[in-house]
Amino acid sequence: MSKLTITNNAGIATVVINNAPVNILTIDLINEVNEFVLSLKDQRDIKAVVFKSFHQDFFLAHLDLNVINGTQAGQAASIEFNHMIANIKAMKQLSIALVDGVARGGGNEFVMACDLAYATENAAFAQPELYINIPTGGQGAVQFARRMGRGKALQALLSGADYTAQQAETLNIITQFVPKAEIDTFLEQLLSIVAVWEVRDIVMYKEIAAASIKDEQAGAELELRYFLERAKEQKTQTIIGAFLKHGGQTEREAKDIQGIFVDTATELSS
Repeated sequence: MSKLTITNNAGIATVVINNAPVNILTIDLINEVNEFVLSLKDQRDIKAVVFKSFHQDFFLAHLDLNVINGTQAGQAASIEFNHMIANIKAMKQLSIALVDGVARGGGNEFVMACDLAYATENAAFAQPELYINIPTGGQGAVQFARRMGRGKALQALLSGADYTAQQAETLNIITQFVPKAEIDTFLEQLLSIVAVWEVRDIVMYKEIAAASIKDEQAGAELELRYFLERAKEQKTQTIIGAFLKHGGQTEREAKDIQGIFVDTATELSS
């Protein structure tokens, strides 16, 4: 791959996007992202994927304007972009966008396709497609409506205005604003927890969350089904036994539940 630099450390894949000069979503970049994401389908060792940018000003710019031309090739490239968004959303692994620059148009849609998105004071988010006479093409309008509600979504889409990371957090475009000086430590702490879980744990909560957003009752039924299935597993009973041994359901829980978790994990790993 020439546009992506991929490293894997302790179950966490880091993908650095470098499509000079300004990280435009060209068909070559789209194809590389699709290839990588699809390669993870049966991968169980990788628990999370962090998408970052090599560029100091751009996370991702937007879809290459040269493919928005109505030709057969241009239409095919635009459809592949849409497929890329769907492929990211369908990942079993936890997908995280780490945004330290501009993400407009397709770049913003890429961010919203990820499960989690963290952004610094250098970030900006927008869907300004109407200025070139097109609507959003990677679920931008769909996601704005679902996350913001009708009125705020229409305002954002019709104005095409930039939102800061703090504003984007308030509007649910991203998960959280984190100052750049703190982002590495913040992410390291989060990923140290995520790396402990199995991919099936991540998939389970993704499925419950997705079902619940569509239908509260369907989400509740799926959650209960998972609960009853997991309760029967020997792994569950072994963990509960160790948790109780180290002070679970005692006064220790009130002040040191994390310590109980650590002691439990230490015993089970020995």
